[in-house]
Amino acid sequence: MLRRLGVREAELADATQEVFITVHRRLADFDPNLPVGPWIAGITYKTASHERRRARHHREQLTEDEILTSVRSSQPDPERAAVTAQRAARVYEALDALDLDQRVVFVMHEMDGTPCPEIADALSVPLNTVYSRLRLARAKFETVVARHRRAEEAA
Repeated sequence: MLRRLGVREAELADATQEVFITVHRRLADFDPNLPVGPWIAGITYKTASHERRRARHHREQLTEDEILTSVRSSQPDPERAAVTAQRAARVYEALDALDLDQRVVFVMHEMDGTPCPEIADALSVPLNTVYSRLRLARAKFETVVARHRRAEEAA
């Protein structure tokens, strides 16, 4: 999830460790009647937000080489890995077009399948805010994807 929220590969291990440290530190605050996934996703969002703020002055996007490297381990066929990496690069580019507030809602709902009420609880925002951010994120995401399709068809 950190990668999908825009944390670079170089900072991923440290950010992941920070998530686990925060989860451990706040475990006593967790309500066991609630699902744990969205709670950890909320902590992950806050960690990604902090990481992106910290690195804002030199923030770079994931390169295709970084994406290809992360995909290679799951794809034994080099041609398939290249196609998968190209598709992943398009997804990350579309995700990069989203504000972080929209991005986290989009990732949690569309990619992780988290219901909107759980997202609202995890992020401590009103449910209607989640729906609004999701609507805006979907529109921006689809605009970027459509732009890529038009460019590919023109080439």
